[in-house]
Amino acid sequence: MWIVVAVFALLHWDFWLWNDRTLWFGFLPAGLAYHALYSLAAGGLWLVFIRLAWPDHVEQWANATARELGPEPEDRAA
Repeated sequence: MWIVVAVFALLHWDFWLWNDRTLWFGFLPAGLAYHALYSLAAGGLWLVFIRLAWPDHVEQWANATARELGPEPEDRAA
């Protein structure tokens, strides 16, 4: 997992597009389009990591603590 993060960090420096003046879809500079796709991929990668590596014991602890405290009191000032 850390290797994927390191590779992804290296891909962030898109030095191969620094001097590319082409437009994607006729209006979007190549560097900006690359970073838009990179951002979507980073979000997807984050989602995959959360699904695979999220510590379940933290969720269980939080849910157990909420049950022990009971329902929250209503706001009487309203």
